[in-house]
Amino acid sequence: MRLDELLDGLQEQVQQVRAARDRMRPLLDAVLAVGSDLDLGVVLHRIVESAATLVDARYGALGVLGEDGTIKQFVTVGMDEGTIARIGHYPRGEGILGLLIRHPEPLRLANLAEHPASAGFPPGHPPMTSFLGAPIRVRDQMFGNLYLTNKKGAAEFDADDEAVLRTLAAAAGVAIDNARLYDDARRKQRWLAASDELTRGLLSGGDPAEVLESVAGTVRELARADLVTLALPVGDSGELVVEVASGKRAEALRGLVLPVTNLAAKVFASGETIISEAVSADPRAEGGSASVVELGPAFLVPLGTRDHVRGVLLVANVPGGPVFPEEVVDMITGFGNQAALTLDVAEHRRDAERMLVLRDRDRIARDLHDLVIQRLFAGALSLQSTLGRVADRPQVGERIQRVVDDLDDTIKVVRSTIYALRESDRARGSGLRARLVTATDRAAESLGFTPALRMTGLLDTMVPAEHAAHLLAVLGEALSNTARHAHAAAVDVSVEASGTALRLWVADDGRGIDPTVTRRSGLGNLRRRAEELGGTFTLASNKPSGTVVEWVVPLPAAS
Repeated sequence: MRLDELLDGLQEQVQQVRAARDRMRPLLDAVLAVGSDLDLGVVLHRIVESAATLVDARYGALGVLGEDGTIKQFVTVGMDEGTIARIGHYPRGEGILGLLIRHPEPLRLANLAEHPASAGFPPGHPPMTSFLGAPIRVRDQMFGNLYLTNKKGAAEFDADDEAVLRTLAAAAGVAIDNARLYDDARRKQRWLAASDELTRGLLSGGDPAEVLESVAGTVRELARADLVTLALPVGDSGELVVEVASGKRAEALRGLVLPVTNLAAKVFASGETIISEAVSADPRAEGGSASVVELGPAFLVPLGTRDHVRGVLLVANVPGGPVFPEEVVDMITGFGNQAALTLDVAEHRRDAERMLVLRDRDRIARDLHDLVIQRLFAGALSLQSTLGRVADRPQVGERIQRVVDDLDDTIKVVRSTIYALRESDRARGSGLRARLVTATDRAAESLGFTPALRMTGLLDTMVPAEHAAHLLAVLGEALSNTARHAHAAAVDVSVEASGTALRLWVADDGRGIDPTVTRRSGLGNLRRRAEELGGTFTLASNKPSGTVVEWVVPLPAAS
C-alpha cells in the first residue's frame, strides 16, 4: 500500500510537470507572437489576445495609462462591435480598474461585484465575475494594465494563471518598448526628411503658399491626425486667418477668420501650447475651426518662438479619436519652430532681393530724370525756339508744335513712371485683407456681434485698387442693411479672388426680404457698382431664413 501511494504521488507530479510543459509551450509561442511585430497598435492587440488565450479568459483588455494616471486607450478582445458601441466610452480608471492603477500589483478575484472597490458596470455591459489583472511596466514606468475576466471552465483564475500572466506582462513590456523605440525612430526620420524638404523648398525660391501646404500635410502625417490647420495674422488687428488646411473638412476652414477670443489667438499672443481632449466642447474655445467642424482631441502650437510667433498650428482628431501623446506634441512643436526659422530666413532673402530691385528702380528713376527728361526737355526747347524762324511757313510750324506737344506728353509719362517706380512698394500694411477685417469688425458695433469672415485667394495682389474700393463699399452697404433691417443673429461673409473673378457673398439668418418694400436705393447702388465693373449683383432668400447677397465682378487678366 505504501508503494501504491508513492506511485500515485509520482504519477500526480508527472501530470503536473506535463501540464506545466503544455502551458509553457503556448506561453513561449505567445511571447514570440507579441514580439514579432514593431507596430505598436498590432503589438497591443496581440498582447491582449495572447493573455486571454493563455488563461482561458472570455474577455480581455489592456488599458494604456496617460500622464494623469487615467486610461487613455483601451484595447479589448472578446466583445463584438455592437457590444462596444452599446457600452459607450471606454472606462477612465475607476472601481477595480482604478484600484489596479493605484496599486500596480497582480490582482485575482473570484467575483468582481463582491469587492469593496467595485463600481458596477454601465448599461449594455456583459456580466463579469472572475477577474485577473496584472500591470505592464516599460523601463520601470507604468505603461498600463492587463484585465482578464470570466475564466472558461472554472469558477475563478488560479495561481498558475497569475504566474503565466506575470510572465506575459514582463515580455509585453519589452515588446512595447521595442515598438515605441521603432515608432519614434521612424517618426524622427520622417521629421528630418520633412524638415530638409521644407528648408530646400523655401530657400530655393519656392512659392511660400505651396510650401505651407506641404508643411500642413507633413504635420498631419507625422502626428497621424485627421485635420491640421495653419492660421496666420492679418494686418494689425490681432485676428488670424486660416491660410492652410489639410485633412477632413479642410475646404470648410480654409480662409476662415478667427476671432481674437479663439484658442488660436491665445496661443499666438502667449506663445504657449494649448492641449484639449475635446476642443469643440472646450469652454476656452470661442468660435474658430472647432465651431465649424466638430473636433475631438487637439493641440495648438505656436509657429515660431515665444518672442516671435508667426502663426498657429492646430492638430486635431475627430471626436472619439485618440489623444495625442506628449512626444508627438513635442515633435510638432520642434518642427514648428524650425519651420518658422526657415520662413524667417526665406523672408529675409526675399527682402534682400526686393531691396536689390528697389535700388535698381531708384537708379532707373534717377537716370530717367537726369538724362532722359533733361534731353527731351532740351529738345523741346530747341524746337520751340525754331517756331519764330518759320513763322512764314504755317504748315511747318504746325508740325513742329505737334512734336513739341508730343515731347511734353512724353515727359509727363516718364515723370509718372518715375513716381510709380518709387511708390509701388510702399504702404504694404494696408492690404485688402486687413481692410476687410477692419470693415467686419466695424460692423460689429451696429450688428451686436462680429460677422464670420472667410477670405480665399490672392486678395492683396490680384485685386486692383478700383475693384477693392467697390468691394469694400458693397460690403459696408450690405452689412449696414443687415443691421438696419434683418434683425439677424448671425452673418457669414465670404470674399474670394479666383483667377478670373472677385466674389462677395453675405448671408444672414434674419427675417428675409420684405415683399412690401419696393424702394431699395441701397441695393441699387450695389447693382450699379457691379455693372460699372461688368459684373452682376443678386439678392436671394437664405434657407431656412434670411437673405443672401452675391456680388461678382470679373478681374482684369493682367492684374
